[in-house]
Amino acid sequence: MEETKKIDQNRAPIYEALQTFRQMRVVPFDVPGHKHGRGNPELTAFLGEQCVSIDVNSMKPLDNLCHPVSVIHEAEVLAAEAFGAAHAFLMVGGTTSAVQSMVLSTCKRGDKIILPRNVHRSVINALVLCGAIPVYVNPEVDRRLGISLGMQREQVAKAIAENPDAVAVLVNNPTYYGICSDIKAIVEMAHQAGMYCLADEAHGTHFYFGEDMPVSAMAAGADMAAVSMHKSGGSLTQSSLLLVGPRMNVGHVRQIINLTQTTSGSYLLMSSLDISRRNLALRGKEVFAKVVSMAEYAREEINAIGGYYAFGKELINGNSVFDFDPTKLSVHTRDIGLAGIEVYDILRDEYDIQIEFGDIGNILAYLSIGDRRQELERLVSALAEIRRRYQTDSNGLLSQEYIAPEVVLSPQEAFYAEKKSLPLKESAGCVCSEFVMCYPPGIPILAPGERITEEILDYIAYAKVKGCSMTGPEDPQIEHLNVLQEN
Repeated sequence: MEETKKIDQNRAPIYEALQTFRQMRVVPFDVPGHKHGRGNPELTAFLGEQCVSIDVNSMKPLDNLCHPVSVIHEAEVLAAEAFGAAHAFLMVGGTTSAVQSMVLSTCKRGDKIILPRNVHRSVINALVLCGAIPVYVNPEVDRRLGISLGMQREQVAKAIAENPDAVAVLVNNPTYYGICSDIKAIVEMAHQAGMYCLADEAHGTHFYFGEDMPVSAMAAGADMAAVSMHKSGGSLTQSSLLLVGPRMNVGHVRQIINLTQTTSGSYLLMSSLDISRRNLALRGKEVFAKVVSMAEYAREEINAIGGYYAFGKELINGNSVFDFDPTKLSVHTRDIGLAGIEVYDILRDEYDIQIEFGDIGNILAYLSIGDRRQELERLVSALAEIRRRYQTDSNGLLSQEYIAPEVVLSPQEAFYAEKKSLPLKESAGCVCSEFVMCYPPGIPILAPGERITEEILDYIAYAKVKGCSMTGPEDPQIEHLNVLQEN
């Protein structure tokens, strides 16, 4: 870990520098053009003078995100120490940019990367950008819940043995549903084979601070981890961290980040990372103990309703479910005859409750540091009422969430190939050249380079009918798909 001065987690150097800057009454002949909010009074009235006055440009007293040497550098050192990393990068392009920086730092055109297929689209987007080739470890599926689980150790070992030229293994830690693979064993297998191990920890910020949590990527010895501070860590949306271990060349990773990240880093986002890191470092253990307690309470209450299944640590099997994130409140809804997305819509439209997402069979209520027990009680009571009002026969509901892909071309080749647009129903048998997914969770149903099958088309049609928010294709109505031109 880098040393500048004694590490003091009470510090928040970016926040402190912005406070000093605000008191200086600097005359701004630089960007942004709103000039501390004066030029856009409606924006200032909406966001507040305190907020827009620190929406400033990089300058010497405030450092520069592309090449930090003072307060941003100090904030990175503090974040690295708090998360147990060799170095930490502040990211203002969301965890998408952190995930893509991990892949682009380790993979180039033609390199193989071993990964589960239930990855976020940002991973496959990175393969489109760099030309790396995915080697998928198809996850085990829980047939009852219709969700994909973690990677089995044997499957990872097999993929490594069959692809000794692969350069990296990527792991979700955890999945959206809170399922954890045996990341420590996977790190060891990757390193023994001379490969990097990368972790998508978009949903695992709290692993670094809570007690009795699944192991974090850095503690497991991973080389890089993309951490969504804005999800469970309390920072502003779009702010994230990229953590790296001692095997990585920090200067090279910074160069990779600077290929795509803005040169005008938002001080609103950076200061939110700085303040949130301080909060978690000082109070994270206590805060996340309360979150776990609330999640356990909600699981018990929801399961007592009947019909629903709020799943938890009982799923642990020591392999494909090596551990479970106790903060995740995932609820299986099919047994009351409703798809998860239908319960999601009813909660929002009739009860003014906004949960994270609903898919074909489940809903996810995302619990974190800002939740209170009274809101959970409202959710539990709404779910009980929904069961009473809407319960129906569950026959005919689709359950499978994961369909193993047939990869024909690399994502980059397929994305940039000559293509044509076909009506959805006529595309079976063709090779897709774009993404199709429900967002959230943003796991592709189809990715560029994969064969379109009747089963996949049935799933897409069913998800559309049930009200899933479908994204990815060029056609916003998702009536057509871009496919590769046949020879």
